[in-house]
Amino acid sequence: MPTALITGSAGGIGRAALLRLARGGYDVVVNYSRSRDRAEQTVKDAEAHGVRAVAVAADVSDDQAARVLVQSTVDHFGRLDLLVNNAGTTMDTPPEDLDGVDLAAWDRVFAVNVRGLFQVTRAAAPHLRTAGGTVVNVASIVGLRPGPQPLAYAASKAAVISLNRTLSRILAPEVRVNAVAPGWIAGEWMERTLGDKYEGLMERRARMTPMKANVTLDDVAESIYALATSHPFVTGETIVIDGGFTATT
Repeated sequence: MPTALITGSAGGIGRAALLRLARGGYDVVVNYSRSRDRAEQTVKDAEAHGVRAVAVAADVSDDQAARVLVQSTVDHFGRLDLLVNNAGTTMDTPPEDLDGVDLAAWDRVFAVNVRGLFQVTRAAAPHLRTAGGTVVNVASIVGLRPGPQPLAYAASKAAVISLNRTLSRILAPEVRVNAVAPGWIAGEWMERTLGDKYEGLMERRARMTPMKANVTLDDVAESIYALATSHPFVTGETIVIDGGFTATT
């Protein structure tokens, strides 16, 4: 069976993508940093689809931990066909509050979202080349246009989109590298971002979206699965998943 490593996959987009890949026949590695119980539950849920799954703790911002994560994947399953760089973090400071930005928090966002992506990809590259594999990076529409997310998060996702293009050239022709850029996903992430304005703003966004709904975790997971399993001549692209909002407003 092909093997997929999904960073930050104990919950959210990572978990949804991992379970979709398990349903599609991939053995999967559940990577987590602190959420051990959630990771172990995700392993059980993946195994229910008849595949093998294992949880590996690693902070992707640590280069040695990133290397051990990749090596653990190969040691356990004997191969690596797909890397989904999903691990990410943010900070609470609103984008208008320039003076309120804590620089240590800023550096942490970039360490996980950008350097972590690079470190895991670098460690995985030889194995992906051998397998003729694929990388899918999780970006955000806030990396393409202004939004309500904190400045560090938005800037880090813009960096992810830039890295996506560069890595697609460096790893070609053996490895395809693409990204997904989700819009506002209904759920806990946007609840934290929007606070008590969550319900009203999400309803407004849905009304302004041509598809008349907000993105779901399953929507993003399906796009990740499609990039991993089809589109054999597509690389270096960022697929926006927002029901047409960005294209029409």
